[in-house]
Amino acid sequence: MRPMRSLPLLVLLAAATAPAPSGATRYEVDDQHTSVTFAVRHLFTEVEGRFRTFGGEIVFDPAAPEQASIKGTIDTASIDTNVQKRDEHLRSADFFDVAKYPKIEFTSTGVSDIDKATNKGKILGNLTMHGVTKPVVLDAQFLGAATDPWGNRKAGFAATTTINRKDFGLGWNKALESGGLLVGDEVTIRINVEGDVRE
Repeated sequence: MRPMRSLPLLVLLAAATAPAPSGATRYEVDDQHTSVTFAVRHLFTEVEGRFRTFGGEIVFDPAAPEQASIKGTIDTASIDTNVQKRDEHLRSADFFDVAKYPKIEFTSTGVSDIDKATNKGKILGNLTMHGVTKPVVLDAQFLGAATDPWGNRKAGFAATTTINRKDFGLGWNKALESGGLLVGDEVTIRINVEGDVRE
């Protein structure tokens, strides 16, 4: 297993020492074919960004999706909104305070609302960010499994959720002369994962 880079979301994954349920496959996140992105309102439009460094595992059996287990970690310093000055501000104590809180972590606690016809369901779990742990629910989908042209066994997963950043102590903002605030509170997180089978 490659060393886990210092996921959320964005964003997935069962403890490496835990045995996989019978029939389940353990997938390691392929960081070269996975994305963890987010969007938040700024003034009138949305600013989008991503985290560049993350890792995790998914333990999954299509025949028993209710037994899925997910664990992930994100390196907060890897935030990238394509504007260096803004990224530096996001890494500061006003927001992520990466020196004090270098990681975002997610651990699943269960799966619900499974629709086997569409391979969709909800992943329940605990998200730890900025020193605060809160329960979150991700709308998730299993996208399929296959062997690539080089003989690697792969699977795809997607998930999305919306959180309130203030729930995690990320409360910085500026008032506008016209009323309202500069930055929105709700953050939409999207995760697209390609996993490698881990023997």
